[in-house]
Amino acid sequence: MTEKGLRDVVAAQTRISDIDGERGRLWYVGYPIEDLAEHATFEEVVYLLHHGELPTPAQLDQLVGFLTRERGLSPFGTKIMPILAHTASPMSMLRTMVSGTSTYDPDGWDESPEAQYRKALRLIARVPTMIATYHRLRTGQEVIPPNPELSHAANFLWMLHGEEARPDDVRAMDVSFILYADHTMNASTFTARIIASTLADMFSAITGAIAALKGPLHGGANEESMKMLEEIGKPENASAYVAERLARKQKIFGFGHAVYRTMDPRATIFREFSRRVGEAHGDLRWYEISRAVEESTFEQKGLYPNVDFYAASVYHMLGIPTDLMTPIFALARMAGWTAHVREQYADNRVIRPDSEYVGPPERRWVPLEARA
Repeated sequence: MTEKGLRDVVAAQTRISDIDGERGRLWYVGYPIEDLAEHATFEEVVYLLHHGELPTPAQLDQLVGFLTRERGLSPFGTKIMPILAHTASPMSMLRTMVSGTSTYDPDGWDESPEAQYRKALRLIARVPTMIATYHRLRTGQEVIPPNPELSHAANFLWMLHGEEARPDDVRAMDVSFILYADHTMNASTFTARIIASTLADMFSAITGAIAALKGPLHGGANEESMKMLEEIGKPENASAYVAERLARKQKIFGFGHAVYRTMDPRATIFREFSRRVGEAHGDLRWYEISRAVEESTFEQKGLYPNVDFYAASVYHMLGIPTDLMTPIFALARMAGWTAHVREQYADNRVIRPDSEYVGPPERRWVPLEARA
């Protein structure tokens, strides 16, 4: 009997990331996620995922320079964004923008490895601008152009809010991008690799990945976690809330994982940043509610939080609207998605799994007039 959802089926070999679900470990190209979250910048992680090594200062400068130059929207994006800002959901906007951007890419339909790398970096550079521009337009605010003097994380907060963020907030945003940058063969990454395996272009593969992430069973848990925290309201309500949902056999958003059998290591890091950001802003309410939900859920169901649970309170304190939390997941995962697509191209065979037929055995045709 085939396991549903392809659980434990190895779909590809990769050098990009690895998970030990039993011990709660995650590595990017051999580096523990804890080390990268403590020491790295997102830009360094982008280089690592795409090249397999941490950059030298010169290599990092070259990467940052390219990303900074490519932050602006394409002519297509500039024209259509005002329409999308008032008609499309955030993830629908992002899917449409990435697909349309292919028409204006300077490398056109050049599918060489060098061109694919440049396309990958342009996607990484432009998605923050897409999200921030969309939000400013839909709320009737002046669009803030990218600031070439700011890092990837700092520039995103600048474009979103119209003012430079405090250094602690920038670091929290930067670490969140690192934590979401890649996570082995999840649904959206697998989708991207399937599309790439047909030798479809980079933009098609990433558009498919965004479409997969849009589904509530994959990318929407951070949004739902924040809505849950708002519904609970205060820490002392957490235990009863969890008990009631469990009694109704309803999901506790942001808990449990298809791979981890213990604490998601990214959730551990996010939990600490939830506390730090709360303290810096003089508001520990969301951290304290989150801690109460974590303790209640473990006591009553034995479940651990995943990456999305504490991400919700961090993003909320950074002024991120709840419905932009999943697009920010995509913003960060663009690093991993594009690295996986390039890895698929480099050693490709079309992904075509088998299926197990469970329908009726062979039957004979019955004429229409003879059917009861």
